[in-house]
Amino acid sequence: MSGSKAAASLAAGALLLSTPAWLPRSVVALRMKVFGRVNGDEGVTFPNATVGADRFQEVYGHPAANGRSKGAVLSDLFWYWLAPGADVHQEHLEPGPRYDEVARCTLDFLSGASETLYADAARHTAAVLDSALGGRINLVRLRDLLMPVWAEFFHGLVFDGPCPAPVRKLIVDNAEDVVNALKCTRPRHLNRRHRLTRHLLRRLAAGDATRRPLPTGLTRRQQAYYLQGTFFNTAVVQMSEAMAHLLLVLAQHPQVQQRVAEHPDDDRYLSHVIDETFRLYPLFGVAHRIATADISLPGLPTIAAGSVLCFSYPDYHACGYRDSDRFDPERWERASARSAHHIPFGVAANRPCPAWRLAPLVMRAATREVLVRFRLDSPVSHTRSIPHRAPCLLIRRDAPLSQRRLTALRGALRVRDRFEDVGRSIAQLGFGTWMVLDARRTRPATRYFASYDTQGRPLHRSAPPADSASPTGTTPAPGTATSTCPHSGPSS
Repeated sequence: MSGSKAAASLAAGALLLSTPAWLPRSVVALRMKVFGRVNGDEGVTFPNATVGADRFQEVYGHPAANGRSKGAVLSDLFWYWLAPGADVHQEHLEPGPRYDEVARCTLDFLSGASETLYADAARHTAAVLDSALGGRINLVRLRDLLMPVWAEFFHGLVFDGPCPAPVRKLIVDNAEDVVNALKCTRPRHLNRRHRLTRHLLRRLAAGDATRRPLPTGLTRRQQAYYLQGTFFNTAVVQMSEAMAHLLLVLAQHPQVQQRVAEHPDDDRYLSHVIDETFRLYPLFGVAHRIATADISLPGLPTIAAGSVLCFSYPDYHACGYRDSDRFDPERWERASARSAHHIPFGVAANRPCPAWRLAPLVMRAATREVLVRFRLDSPVSHTRSIPHRAPCLLIRRDAPLSQRRLTALRGALRVRDRFEDVGRSIAQLGFGTWMVLDARRTRPATRYFASYDTQGRPLHRSAPPADSASPTGTTPAPGTATSTCPHSGPSS
């Protein structure tokens, strides 16, 4: 009997110790099934068996692939995650005069002399690093470390002045809550977001001038939501995620890191590193658009108006490369980003990221400020969604560690990461399922379009009850492989 108990205990212990090897994958698979069941089969994912990578950009850039929110059940989920003010978030505005004005304003805010933008990013990075990190060796989460940098940087782009510490905290709290909800590691906390909204409203009401004029077609509250959503949600989150991916790649490829550190003026090579990082770890998972008219292209089945088109960046970026899973910056010596399957900032014909010029520039500045101070090392997993926020060792360049101590620290970090992954995957399953169900219950996008047209004007006719409102039907192209569009959006 005692032998049986001992065997059972050993088996239970072995099962427990092995959970990092199998449980996270199983939970992710279950999570996707749950999301698929809840969201329904409304999406047509590209590339697929009918529309390959060679026609991907042709469909993505078609003039009729321009609907953004109205008519997709998925929009309810993204509006839920990006609240408040999702109705004026640039990424979710429908095409038309309102979007055009907002997009022009955003480009104005992001404009400036390259030398000034580079210097500002370097200055903010240096200040945050020097104030936050003081020891010989620091264990950090890269996304968390860099988020205050971009909070200060974009505050300066918007208000053309220093960012006080309390305001920086408001921005960071807001951005962290958005990205944690998107990754389903925590539920959203709207009170944290509302605090930033109230701060922005007070500044606008007091007449505090922004660096560029705000969209005149928006009310004051909508202007506050525009600033919050475009710059203090999306911009801060995306730049923090981009830098976490880039620095984690350097931490896990020491030869690449050494070359960048030893040749800080080599913009060409560092640009190749950034291109390859974006290829393997695109910030967008799937961008969804709604076909506002039939899409007819030579040699392809017609895609019906109302279809929800899900453009998969990871799948597209994996096509047409030798050893596509391998990190190889030097492949860009032989390939051109223009001709390759590579769209880190989207396609020019369909809402490209407005920071396509700014982002690589300021990423180079921030990376060099990190590498001049620290050597990076990390044995943790690296996935596109990066839900662990990129744990990493930062070792002072003027105080190197012994190999023995470094090996011990790496081992401890690897074990911690594997077991954290177990609890995190279970939390993502629970929180993600709950938020998807809550978004389907509250239906923010569906309810909005029951009362307003695509330009934000109230409908003069009586709006149907929210319970009877339904999105436009989605008909996949004949013969096109269909699949549930995975949840995506900014950095999900």
